[in-house]
Amino acid sequence: MIRSGAVDVDYPDSGGGRAALVAGSLPGFAVETERVAWLDEVEAYVPGQFYRRELPAIRAVLAGVDPLELLIVDGYVDLDPGGRPGLGAHVHEALGIPVIGVAKTSFHTATHAVAVLRGGASKPLFVTAIGLPRSDAAAFVAGMCGPFRMPDALRRVDALARGRA
Repeated sequence: MIRSGAVDVDYPDSGGGRAALVAGSLPGFAVETERVAWLDEVEAYVPGQFYRRELPAIRAVLAGVDPLELLIVDGYVDLDPGGRPGLGAHVHEALGIPVIGVAKTSFHTATHAVAVLRGGASKPLFVTAIGLPRSDAAAFVAGMCGPFRMPDALRRVDALARGRA
């Protein structure tokens, strides 16, 4: 079993940011613990530097948590086959653990992403990874708990980040 976490961050129109974490173990990733952190101030969004906005929130929600062996982020690890870094690559560099990126939409240059169909969906999730083979990451995402396109853990962390849980 691999002690894993999934993180997501939301930026309400009123300002600030809410970061959420769910933790469990792969394979399967049934949610065992969850946590939310609020940031009063966040960096402004800068195209091509999204990670500067996300990393402080991710660090805040991970503060004081037992060490994880792997982290799942909402988005891409790398943005093209040449390795242009996306959020996941920056998270990997900052934390030193393997990262799986799960994106809900296709990015035109991410031709290397592995398409994963779940739950009878006709629209795939797009999986990238660093610190483990993409094929293993895709297998983990395909095998995560839940009957829908989005695994239960990723649905839960999204709801927590949006304040809907």
